[in-house]
Amino acid sequence: MKFGIFYELQLPRPWQEGDELRLYQNALTQLETADRLGYDYAWVVEHHFLEEYSHSPAPESFLAAASQRTKQIRLGHGIFQLTTNHPARVAERVAVLDLLSNGRCEFGMGESASITELTPFGRDMETKREVFEEAVQAIFPMFTKVGTEHHGKYFDIPLRNVVPKPVQKPHPPLWMACSQLPTIERAGENGFGALGFQFVSADAAHAWVHAYYNAITKRLKKLADYEINPNMALVSFFMCAETDEEARRRADGATFFQFALRYYGASQNRQRPDPGTVNMWDEYNKWKRDNPEAQEAALRGGLIGSPETIRKKLRRFRTSHIDQVILLNQAGKNTHEHICESLELFAREVMPEFEHDPEHEAWKKGVLSGAIQLEEIDTEAFRDRYGKLAINVAPTAKVAAG
Repeated sequence: MKFGIFYELQLPRPWQEGDELRLYQNALTQLETADRLGYDYAWVVEHHFLEEYSHSPAPESFLAAASQRTKQIRLGHGIFQLTTNHPARVAERVAVLDLLSNGRCEFGMGESASITELTPFGRDMETKREVFEEAVQAIFPMFTKVGTEHHGKYFDIPLRNVVPKPVQKPHPPLWMACSQLPTIERAGENGFGALGFQFVSADAAHAWVHAYYNAITKRLKKLADYEINPNMALVSFFMCAETDEEARRRADGATFFQFALRYYGASQNRQRPDPGTVNMWDEYNKWKRDNPEAQEAALRGGLIGSPETIRKKLRRFRTSHIDQVILLNQAGKNTHEHICESLELFAREVMPEFEHDPEHEAWKKGVLSGAIQLEEIDTEAFRDRYGKLAINVAPTAKVAAG
């Protein structure tokens, strides 16, 4: 099992002078620490205009800085928005990061799930999938060919040689953002690694894995000429401390993260508030005071606890055959000191048990070769059985109304 760390670069209000500077510098220090400790991946999002939820509009710049402070850790776009970027600019930035990192770039792709982000770039929810798929078709020849051109519905690109080219041939490993079972299946059908950006139980993860590997082995339909990346990653809330109680006390940001995510991912037709008119941190704390049991239940989920508690939970994910667990530690107002201590303790007392798993490697080899057949997953039955197991923190009425 591989382990990654995940960054939205969250910054709840109130904002003070120097907060963004500290946020970025602390995050780079955390990546440097993770690299030293042997973590496998660092994933950084691209988001725009989401105020307290994410201050990460230029992940290529952040990852480029990280490439000069790290040596081994893989540096992942998790994800590059293909709907709000020109295909040539995407290809250029991915190649440059691959050069700067000496071949450590991971290329995750997605669409964005919010009109807050899409509308200013002239995109909408109804056509974003079409834009995504056309962008994929335009991008991949740029990595390998001396001259490429694309003339489609959303992009019209004359013959040009996109330079530079990436170190990894023919391109860095490919991933796609997934938040529901249908998108997990879609990632598999397209041959992309699945970045499971949803917080699910180990039982639900088992179903996700089966759906993904069935799709990639039985219904593969690539969108362009690229190398497939058969890998399933799952994000989990994370805080490791000496005791479960201390870990939960330090991990309050986990429920703020979900609270903010629900707000920005709510109905696309809802009127958006003007910038700066909603203090999400205050609204979150009002919700928390009114819903103490829900907040406490949320903190019992994910990989939040002592090393022994987290080991027990990870053993269940191991039996689900997840390839990578992505640890979400930087959230809400979780402190830099606690994040670093958590990374240190987890690496020392938990990671060694999971670093090498020949049983998983044999299972995966059997699945990809067809020697092991997996059960097909019924989407409706999955929703009925596992939907209630996902962490669900609903916004307050005031926030939901926008």
